[in-house]
Amino acid sequence: QLQFVESGGGSVQPGGSLRLSCSAPGINFASYSIAWFRQAPGKEREGVSCVSAYGAHQNYAVSVKGRFFISRENARDTVTLRMSNLKPEDTGVYYCATIPLCTDYKADYNAGGQWGQGTQVTVSP
Repeated sequence: QLQFVESGGGSVQPGGSLRLSCSAPGINFASYSIAWFRQAPGKEREGVSCVSAYGAHQNYAVSVKGRFFISRENARDTVTLRMSNLKPEDTGVYYCATIPLCTDYKADYNAGGQWGQGTQVTVSP
């Protein structure tokens, strides 16, 4: 059963940067589109960005476009989310998961597998 491990979160000031990593030990990683999600306190989990199975396509939520960059290295079973110019509204727990579809123009953020523990990102002065 799919279960992801997220890491790299932390506390930064507005304008700062973080790099999050996602791995899923024991799965055929390259077979899946992978997405990052986040959940802010008191809000529903939302899709932030995704990358297709072989990395050719990426998609970003409007709120993070131009500030976040997603990439993957299938040889290391890792997906990375580079976040820059962070804002307080980026605060939340970040998770990764498989999704059915990720293209440059459309993403289906219906996640498969179990949720991992996530990694906390806090942006505050």
